[in-house]
Amino acid sequence: MTTRRQQQVSEFLREEVSEIIHREMKDPRLGMASIVRVEISPDLRYARLFVSVLGSRLEQVETLTALNHATGFIRHLLKPRMRIRHVPELVFNEDHSMEHAAEMARTLRSLNLPPETREPETTGEAGEDRDSK
Repeated sequence: MTTRRQQQVSEFLREEVSEIIHREMKDPRLGMASIVRVEISPDLRYARLFVSVLGSRLEQVETLTALNHATGFIRHLLKPRMRIRHVPELVFNEDHSMEHAAEMARTLRSLNLPPETREPETTGEAGEDRDSK
């Protein structure tokens, strides 16, 4: 269960780190990254930032590598902006919720299509659907 203070710090970190990534970091490995959510420990010492990256798998890996290498720089920029004693240790993790949501949307759309527009289900024989027997 997260406390109100944890929620406040998490939201603050999400906004500030997003701004730092987009405006102050010049690493060419950074792709289109957005901070989706932040989980912070009860003592506010550790924060896991979940990042969604648009692009190929290689771009996603490079972006996460760049972010994890830049944690010291990001913490340095956060220090004057935060009103707490210790800036949390940051760990960036990949977030797949957007991909999962897109997959769910595709599935739901396919369920709502009329039967004649759906892809035919095949039996074991190539090109022959079940309704033709």
